[in-house]
Amino acid sequence: MDEGAWLGPLMFVGALIFLATGYPVAFALGGVAILFALVGVALGVFDPLFLTALPYRIFGIMSNYTLLAIPYFILLGSLLEQSGVAERLLTVMGGWFGRLRGGLGVAVIVVGALLAATTGVVAATVVAMGLISLPVMLRYGYQTELATGVIAASGTLGQIIPPSVVLVVLGDQLGVSVGDLFVGSLLPGLTLTAMYVIYTVVLAYFRPHLAPALTDLPKEPLLSVLRAVVPPLGLVLLVLGSIFFGIATPTEAGAVGCLGALLLAGWEGKLSWAMGWRACEATVRTTSLVMMILIGSTAFSLVFRGLNGDQFVYELLLNLPGGRAGFLLFSMGLVFLLGFFIDFFEIAFIVVPLLIPAAQQLGTDLVWFGVLLGANLQTSFLTPPFGFALFYLKSVAPPTVTTGQIYRGVIPFIGLQLVLVLLLIWFPQLVTVWLN
Repeated sequence: MDEGAWLGPLMFVGALIFLATGYPVAFALGGVAILFALVGVALGVFDPLFLTALPYRIFGIMSNYTLLAIPYFILLGSLLEQSGVAERLLTVMGGWFGRLRGGLGVAVIVVGALLAATTGVVAATVVAMGLISLPVMLRYGYQTELATGVIAASGTLGQIIPPSVVLVVLGDQLGVSVGDLFVGSLLPGLTLTAMYVIYTVVLAYFRPHLAPALTDLPKEPLLSVLRAVVPPLGLVLLVLGSIFFGIATPTEAGAVGCLGALLLAGWEGKLSWAMGWRACEATVRTTSLVMMILIGSTAFSLVFRGLNGDQFVYELLLNLPGGRAGFLLFSMGLVFLLGFFIDFFEIAFIVVPLLIPAAQQLGTDLVWFGVLLGANLQTSFLTPPFGFALFYLKSVAPPTVTTGQIYRGVIPFIGLQLVLVLLLIWFPQLVTVWLN
């Protein structure tokens, strides 16, 4: 093999090395693209004309209607974070479930799932539950590892329960309907929620000292429960119902959800110019980050393709032993391992496009494959050392809670997420049952 043929694989490895150092993602990808483009031109194996397509691709990103759903869902999550919805839900649910062994943990999981179905934003959910629930759980004798694990894992449910920013990105990269991904991921998301609840209840039953009952926790009246639960449920129905019944696209549903979140904030008495400014600022910051990563990954993929790196990966994946099973084992293992070191955005923008041609050649349903990837990518928020949910929780945890305790606490929940990935492989009907 001539020296030019190795530039593609070397470029991929170089990008991973830069990303692992913590260098800003967009600039790492763009810088690697420029460096290897220059090397390729010097060796006569890269045509500079490839770079003329970059402006057109960037304008294509800016005009992508599907990606417009990302700022809407981020704004929706930011508005709900500011409105106090999570605080009321946790207070009410804690009072009703807390009297059971492990009940407060179950309440956190249920609230995490409900917030996931309204926001899809990990940071908002983990920070809210960490601030409100973690001190209460520790004060009543919950094991630190269990308490932190439940909160961090529940906060990541927003990446598999629709609406989910992860699924929006995957839908764009896979070229499939985001609405289909939302429909296909609903049952897997509820299955994972049930697995979290069962694990917590069983653990509390056999080891009650880890999750004691909170007998003196005040129980809210039924009217307060309805007032706390019905508005978020209505917002869920508004957003997801409009998508599932074909009334609105995910982008349109996100816009309607933002309006619903504003009304909900007004209902809670939290609507103000300051609150709106904070929500918009957080949305602009996150959306700008995503767009910069997209531009950097576009430059990377363009040069990578010009160096025939995509062809190298395609042939490698098709020649794996075991055919389709070997491809799934390799791709899922790669995504899981990369999740230890880089964010889901980088994996979605760099790795996923390389997997698509081989998946299509092997006859893989891309909607099912997208939900499978989403379930796998969810682990990247929990796997140390760079799991973002771990950082969010540590930032609001009491000083007595160590990073090591948080790392140990999420291990069982990472295992449950991997069990879900295996279930989706063995029983694809979990994804396709509502799509046929």
